[in-house]
Amino acid sequence: QVKRLQEQMAAIQAQLAEETITATVGGGAIKITMTGDQKCTGVQIDPELLKDSDAEMLQDMLLSGINLALDQSRQLQSDRMGPLAGGLGGLGF
Repeated sequence: QVKRLQEQMAAIQAQLAEETITATVGGGAIKITMTGDQKCTGVQIDPELLKDSDAEMLQDMLLSGINLALDQSRQLQSDRMGPLAGGLGGLGF
């Protein structure tokens, strides 16, 4: 059973590396794309935002977007791995 569970976990981890989420902040002015295994794969900034914003505001928005993307990525991972965690309990883990 443990071997089967390990194989399932490896398959889910590989799938998470391919799945992405996109978090948006500032009404869509900033978009952060992240994989299910918490790797940032893209940052998009609307050029209009750069015309009127200062560096501090842009930094705050980027930080907020990255943290939101991380939260969503972790939730995706939890959703995918959750059923396997239940199987681990039955094996004494």
